[in-house]
Amino acid sequence: MAQVFTSPNPIGKKVLCMEDEHFISELYVRALNKAGYDVTVEVDGQEGLRLAQTDQFDIILLDLMIPTITGIEVLRHLRNPAETPRLRAKIIITTNLEQREDIRADIEKQADGYLVKAEITPRELVVFLGTIK
Repeated sequence: MAQVFTSPNPIGKKVLCMEDEHFISELYVRALNKAGYDVTVEVDGQEGLRLAQTDQFDIILLDLMIPTITGIEVLRHLRNPAETPRLRAKIIITTNLEQREDIRADIEKQADGYLVKAEITPRELVVFLGTIK
């Protein structure tokens, strides 16, 4: 079941964070709430996909290694117009997995951003998301 963290700040952008590592999601929630984002955290890939397909989010942070279905599968479902006809959210891949160059290039073509979690601080994540239109 998704956890919703609402910010008191007025930015109002809604973020769906599909992340099964509690420590990482907690860091993201704190930084994003402080910056004014409303954050929903979902640890389960299938449930995260269902939530994403409601088109209620502006940004989706998608970990590649999540339970029930992988982030790559979630990305494919979200980019398939027959399954997800109206998705306005920007999809940002978050991972610590080393990908072969061809696999990473394919993922990057389908996503709106690709971040290596070990190389970005929560504050840098906030700055990065602030650049997304």
